[in-house]
Amino acid sequence: MKTLISLTLIFCLLFSVSGFTSATADAEGPYTVKVASSTLNVRSEPSLKATIAGTLEHGAVVTVNDEENGWLNVSYNRSSGWIAGYYTKKVEGSGLVTADYRPYASSSGKSGGTTAKQGTVLADSLRVRSGAGSGYKVIGGLVQGEKVTIMNSRDGWMEIRTPDGMAGWVSSQYISKGTGTTTTPRSSAKGLNGKVIVIDPGHGGSDPGMIGVHSEALEKDLTLSTSFYIRDELRRRGATVILTRTKDDQKPSLAERVRISESAHADAFVSVHYNSSEKKTSGTLTFFYSDTKDKELAHAIENELGEGVGLPSNGISFGDFHVLRENDTVSALVELGFLSSAKDEDIVRTSGYQKKAAAAIAQGLADYFE
Repeated sequence: MKTLISLTLIFCLLFSVSGFTSATADAEGPYTVKVASSTLNVRSEPSLKATIAGTLEHGAVVTVNDEENGWLNVSYNRSSGWIAGYYTKKVEGSGLVTADYRPYASSSGKSGGTTAKQGTVLADSLRVRSGAGSGYKVIGGLVQGEKVTIMNSRDGWMEIRTPDGMAGWVSSQYISKGTGTTTTPRSSAKGLNGKVIVIDPGHGGSDPGMIGVHSEALEKDLTLSTSFYIRDELRRRGATVILTRTKDDQKPSLAERVRISESAHADAFVSVHYNSSEKKTSGTLTFFYSDTKDKELAHAIENELGEGVGLPSNGISFGDFHVLRENDTVSALVELGFLSSAKDEDIVRTSGYQKKAAAAIAQGLADYFE
């Protein structure tokens, strides 16, 4: 087997996405992506269990030849292998995007905002343009959680500067200001089109959550991969989706998860988990905190989960969880199976189950908004 360029730092790679956002899958023919994580494992097959053939360093640009379930087959240094697409950013246009980065120069035009405020990217991926409008050239990209300095604002656009010196304009609705406010409005439309949904993959980083009794599956891994499927399904239905974490090593505090939801003025918040019990229990369960704010959403989601995702439904239940209790957004917390059950664990580890659960959650949200 040909070996890709060897680097020294190798980190444990989770199945998925958007740890950074997924490369766009609608391109025709080969395209290029840039590695957005510190280092990225290259594997012989599109699986976490496959042999590590090498690693790529941050900023490496590779050609994508094929895609499979969130994995990208890439060519690099006259070799090829598979990487998790969610740790990459697609290079817009031809050539390396960073070649177009320019030193910061403040706008000389009239501005509707003040200068030198801090902001955080809310969207999974955000294009940076050379001017304040969608017709201007794309000069780079940002991923969720990146910090920027807001220099000016104009007509729904912000002029920003990144710590590495890139400067340009981004849509202001996807930037949370340092004060914790954002310009993203709650949508009044029916269905999911135009809705802002925050998906919260439970646990992460040093907190593995529950551990499966059969194959020792980690809850934090399952919640992240499932959340990516939910994100993709919601986007397909026209929603704007924000994830509270997009990488295995991220562990936002409970308060930060709530802040992300409220800063985005989200229409709904769904926290994704997998369960455990000392009893022989199987199936799904959806929690709510407020009878008046959350219960209807919990009902809608659990009704869809009970329609046939492969596990029985245990209905809904009151849950005194921080991400529900302290959240002004309509919220629900879903438990998508019991890792204390070997049968459940074997089922929930499959992409087929996670996709069914994602579709059910998306439909439950659609039912709620209808």
